[in-house]
Amino acid sequence: MSNKKIFREVFNFSDLKESLKFATRGIVYLFIFHRNLRIIFLLGFIALLLGFYFRLKGVELMVLCLTITLVFLAEVVNTTVELILDTFCDRYHPKIKIIKDIAAAVVLITVFNALAVGYIIFIRRIIYLMK
Repeated sequence: MSNKKIFREVFNFSDLKESLKFATRGIVYLFIFHRNLRIIFLLGFIALLLGFYFRLKGVELMVLCLTITLVFLAEVVNTTVELILDTFCDRYHPKIKIIKDIAAAVVLITVFNALAVGYIIFIRRIIYLMK
């Protein structure tokens, strides 16, 4: 096999374009139909703007971005779990309720983490600004 063919197989960009198309559809669906995701995105965007406003250090900005992404991903996983369970069970079941509650708890835990990170990063700057 020639080097050119190997290169084409390894870097098959048509598959990448297809994957990006599906991922974009998923993101659009989430933004259109899931209010919590829009709220999380908006709050994350505001936190990022505050990070630029307060001129956070590189490490602080990186931690902020990772924290925002973590909350966003937790909500995406929660939504995915709920959609899967709703697809396969159309009536109330106590175990399904527990699974959904646990998935929601993951989001809550990441939100508490985000609040702690936000407090650690921003509190000194906000207090200084208020003086």
